[in-house]
Amino acid sequence: MTSAADGLAALEAQLQQDLDYLELPAKPWVPAHSINQQPVRDVVVIGAGMCGLAATARLKLAGITNIVAYDIAPAGQEGPWVTFARMETLRSPKSLQGPALGLPSLTFRAWYTAQWGKDAWQALDKIPKQQWMDYLIWYRRVLDLPVQNEVCVTAIEPAGALIALTLQGTESERIYTRRLVLATGRSGLGGFAIPPFLQHVAREAWAHSADNIDFSALQGKRVAVIGAGASSMDNAATALEQGAAAVDLLIRRKAMPRINKMTGIGSQGVVHGMYQLPDVWKWKFVDYTAMTQTPPPRASTLRVSRHPNARFLLDCAINAVTQQGSELVVETTQGTLRYDFLIAATGFTNDFSGRPEFAAIAPYIRRWADGRYQPEMGQVRQNMLEAPDLGPGFEFRERIPGSCPILARIYCFNDAAMLTHGKVSGDIPAVSAGADRLVRAITASLFAEDVEQHYAALQAYDIPELQGDEWVDATPMLNQENAL
Repeated sequence: MTSAADGLAALEAQLQQDLDYLELPAKPWVPAHSINQQPVRDVVVIGAGMCGLAATARLKLAGITNIVAYDIAPAGQEGPWVTFARMETLRSPKSLQGPALGLPSLTFRAWYTAQWGKDAWQALDKIPKQQWMDYLIWYRRVLDLPVQNEVCVTAIEPAGALIALTLQGTESERIYTRRLVLATGRSGLGGFAIPPFLQHVAREAWAHSADNIDFSALQGKRVAVIGAGASSMDNAATALEQGAAAVDLLIRRKAMPRINKMTGIGSQGVVHGMYQLPDVWKWKFVDYTAMTQTPPPRASTLRVSRHPNARFLLDCAINAVTQQGSELVVETTQGTLRYDFLIAATGFTNDFSGRPEFAAIAPYIRRWADGRYQPEMGQVRQNMLEAPDLGPGFEFRERIPGSCPILARIYCFNDAAMLTHGKVSGDIPAVSAGADRLVRAITASLFAEDVEQHYAALQAYDIPELQGDEWVDATPMLNQENAL
């Protein structure tokens, strides 16, 4: 019987053969650049979660090799999968391509089947989140991707035609790059969305669902969780499983959302066509899905409701939260409720004005509020208005033309790109398509920027195809015949 290790080794050999047959990675082709005798990176990717890895891999396959990805997390903890993602399994169907970039041997299915066999694959329902993380660790290793962990980017600044990055790892460092990809995941450009009623409540009394929460400390406590989405369910279930005395889900809606609209229309048309739609249609799609909302997974909801000390409080909007001693007093449309701790599963914001690392560029970034949104498009939604107004390759655009040209060399490959590009830079189903769109744009821009050097290389190339002995010049003989 083949062991998991042997099966994985065979898969890796197959993947290498597939890459060889496709002549991948392509040969390096980008001329080297430097500034003050310091080498300049061609592309830096910020974030080494799923999107960052897919972007880095696609760059490498395209022959752009002077690259690096930085991630603030320790190796093996990138992205949400083993940190604040508290679900038991992924929502996405197990068979999706994910970040495989069109290579069958790079899919999760190939990785899983190589180790546990076809019968185990058929028996698998949804992908356990730890296994997905294990797959991404393998993905990074088998493609030999250049990732540096525990490095934080503290400043992004224009430096002539380059982008200067200040990095903080074991020591502070300043580097330069020609292109920058922000693969910063769900938090996108802004960070946590905090409701106004929590902004003056002591931070030790509540947490955002993406915080590092010590759930063991909630044993015996009364806990409220705001929202009815997947993260609400996952955090509520985790609190219950860790021994919370009672958990209430405070749900503003009168009825739970039940239909996942975007999944219902998923197609290659949506993947490749959404970003080419007129703005009014982009707004309508995103506005409608925001209005109808995405339901939490059935398994996640049952994970909560099987606990007798869990309550779903519908039509329960929060008006105010105050502290009275060790208690949180929550004024709702269903009356006054009291808790020991509150978890806000309130998502993320696109407002990048408060992020210190973006301070030098944020004032110049064009948003949908800067003329792209028109009232006839539909309902005003602040998070959509804050979304960056991106170009066709995920590049930022200037609010005022000429004010910050370097923005055209910085790419927003994260959840904040959804309004412009569709769901190709944050979720599993279409991340390969997004990475391909991104890297095509970067490849074209780097080639155009170095066009003089490429033309000079064309002129200098002098390796002959023909050696001169492949034919006989018959012209002299013809001239003699014509002279007679």
